[in-house]
Amino acid sequence: MEAIELIELIGRGEDSRTQFKQNLANPESLAGDLVAFSNFKGGRILVGVNDDGTIAGLTTDDVRRINQLLSNTATNQVRPSISPTTQNITVASGHLIMVITVPEGISKPYSDNNGVFWMKSGADKRRVTSREEIQRMLQSADLVHADEVPVDGTTSGDIDQDHLGAFFKKQYGEDLNNTGISLGQLLNNLGLARDTRLNLAGLLLFGNNPQRYRPALIVKAVSFVGNEAAGDRYRDSQDISGCLRDLYKGAISFLTRNLRRIQDGKNFNTQGDLEVPSAALEELVVNMLLHRDYFIAAPWRVFMFDNRIELISPGALPNNITIENIRKGVSIIRNPLIASFATKADELPYRGIGTGILRALAAVPELELESDYERNLFIARIPRRE
Repeated sequence: MEAIELIELIGRGEDSRTQFKQNLANPESLAGDLVAFSNFKGGRILVGVNDDGTIAGLTTDDVRRINQLLSNTATNQVRPSISPTTQNITVASGHLIMVITVPEGISKPYSDNNGVFWMKSGADKRRVTSREEIQRMLQSADLVHADEVPVDGTTSGDIDQDHLGAFFKKQYGEDLNNTGISLGQLLNNLGLARDTRLNLAGLLLFGNNPQRYRPALIVKAVSFVGNEAAGDRYRDSQDISGCLRDLYKGAISFLTRNLRRIQDGKNFNTQGDLEVPSAALEELVVNMLLHRDYFIAAPWRVFMFDNRIELISPGALPNNITIENIRKGVSIIRNPLIASFATKADELPYRGIGTGILRALAAVPELELESDYERNLFIARIPRRE
């Protein structure tokens, strides 16, 4: 980094990726900062800069001491240990500033020497205390998956046996009642239950009423008048519930009945084409349902405005995946058990080969994708034709 770049960075102030420190002396506090950046997307600590952005500078003795402190802290007080880098830069005023760069961790979640997990909260850090947040951190490290977690209170009696039976017959060519084993044992064998309880995959794929146990897992669909969600006028509104197959069908039905049909020069008696190609809607709704973060107790949202459609999933992109990656076909399956069943017996129009976003982009080149890390959301934004 050049001195002019550093001055520009300081001028923009602190944020989730940039932190100012007048000096460093406390190893416990430094360990928390290193852990928080490692558990987030990485970032920089600018040492020798006051909180208000004025430059305090460091002495050469400070630099030697801080380097030693940083090395010891990153090795001995961060679990697992990390390897931040440093750069010393002299700015035009003659002040010396140390830039500590902490990369995003590849072995999340990280904790300090006391076993405390830290996460970024704006420009500051906060202690992680909730079980759900720790589960999400373990999920990002591929150590646990939400769809495999047993759902308390559920039993094999919560399964829609007609749905499961039709799936089983089509997938395995055998009647569900002729397997010679109990329904509970079969669900365990399929990976849809653990002992007597259904896991989230079993409940969402074949449950009679998944929302009885997970009421937040609905699709809230609204067709607004105008272009702002804050408006109090809407054309259509629906809370869509049921298993994943029902959620998919309900979301597609809501979208298609609220979209315009364009004649495009076709005969008067023809129905016309949807203003948004069906292929794009199908791919994006499947992506919304399958790849959300199920550790977050929040609904999906389908918002239609006069100028756009927004499909909103709980959970920003995981790990090192970026918008640029997925626009090139790179994908990570966040819920592998649900995804594996979605590819079987036509449960959903999903192939599981990571090309869904590419097909949606081919159908709607103007498609906008956003991973909002502050609100922990993923948004697919489809412009509407006038």
